[in-house]
Amino acid sequence: MTFFFDTSTLLLHYFKAPGADWIHRIMTDTANAIVIAAVSITELGRRLVATGCDPAEARSVALSYATMCERVVSVDAAASVRAFELGVASRERIPLVDALIAACASIADATLVHRDDHFLAIPADLLRQVDAASRVK
Repeated sequence: MTFFFDTSTLLLHYFKAPGADWIHRIMTDTANAIVIAAVSITELGRRLVATGCDPAEARSVALSYATMCERVVSVDAAASVRAFELGVASRERIPLVDALIAACASIADATLVHRDDHFLAIPADLLRQVDAASRVK
């Protein structure tokens, strides 16, 4: 199965927050492919710096997550248009970076794994997704 990790999922895993074990099982199952959006590299690094991480370390961590993925999806014109479509169809506003991540997941025909409630506003017929918070035991 192809899983598309939102930045919130990467942060959950990095900080070993509740649900990190479930994410780790997905990552280590060889039957799964892990994909992220290129913008998650930036977002992850910035979030780590905001929590007090040294910028060089934050960059290294973000790049290490990118290299463990089967693919890093670039944001291009198709992703931008799809982000617009998902935003218009959503029941509430989705932040731009998250709309782009959701669009990349949709284009990659992957299941978006996240821990951000605003993704739940995207209609299920437009995006397969799972809220990592729902997997906490």
